[in-house]
Amino acid sequence: MAATKPKISAVGCYVPPGVLTNSDLEKMVQTNNDWILDRTGISERHIAPPEMATSDLATAAARAALQSRGIDATELDAILVCTVTPDMLFPATACLVQHNLGANKAWGFDLVAACSGFVYGIVTAANFIAAGTHKKVLVIGADTMSRIINYEDRTTCVLFGDGAGAFLIETTTDEETEQGLGFVDFIGEIDGSGGQFLRMPAGGSRMPATAQTVADKQHYVHQEGQQVFKYAVLKMQQVCGELLRRNNLTAEDISILIPHQANRRIIEATAERLGLPMSKVMMNIGHYGNTTAGTIPLATRDAITEGRLKKGDLVLMAAVGAGYTVGASLWRWAF
Repeated sequence: MAATKPKISAVGCYVPPGVLTNSDLEKMVQTNNDWILDRTGISERHIAPPEMATSDLATAAARAALQSRGIDATELDAILVCTVTPDMLFPATACLVQHNLGANKAWGFDLVAACSGFVYGIVTAANFIAAGTHKKVLVIGADTMSRIINYEDRTTCVLFGDGAGAFLIETTTDEETEQGLGFVDFIGEIDGSGGQFLRMPAGGSRMPATAQTVADKQHYVHQEGQQVFKYAVLKMQQVCGELLRRNNLTAEDISILIPHQANRRIIEATAERLGLPMSKVMMNIGHYGNTTAGTIPLATRDAITEGRLKKGDLVLMAAVGAGYTVGASLWRWAF
């Protein structure tokens, strides 16, 4: 009997119905459609209504993934929610989602790695599966970024949107294992020296919430764009290149790159440095903006829908996020 290994067996996504276009932003802040499109590639982003929180987005994405796989939530062994916008500091959003789904046999937790969160989450789940301790793990990337964005700051408010996506990770069949399907490899890095360049200053134990921190707008995303851009381009290429080299692969072997959707220029620069044509790169940032932990599952769903990701394809997923956090993972697609 062939040894089993982890695979991605289902994908589910959800974005709220409300849409904020570049034209809408022109009325809110000093910017314009051409400026936003040229620098980011974004034309619109989805925004959650006031009554909708991250757990709601995550639950909807989870249900879509479970429905796609045709299983009940009671079959789940664990739920990992990757987010930087939890409903509240505690309890964990994973607990809220577990209750919403009725996943009464699952344990779980939240994973905080900003834009790299989903890559970290699926690799964590893959290791649970590989260890033989779990059979079905649901990984959700969900963020309601509109709640921590200052819509008077044109350098950040044009970038972010709300959304969620989920992967079901489980074991390969004997036949799939023999075909080489499933998880291949992963590289992760963190560099805390970059934390100052992309952060939300207040709300934690360092700077607890006060009337003054609210007045000073310290509960919003603060970003030094040029520093983040340079680091993202450098590290996306480095970790992807190293992952390929240590698996004796080249860019020609990659069927599709699914990068974190932060900025069109970052994605294009990464592809160029790796020697990948844009025909092998999934980019849907134009319609969603940066949904932080939600971008990679949303892009994966769209790649499947467009026929660009099929069974047997070698897919490379990569992200750089606040922290700094960096991650890249390789999978041989199983469905």
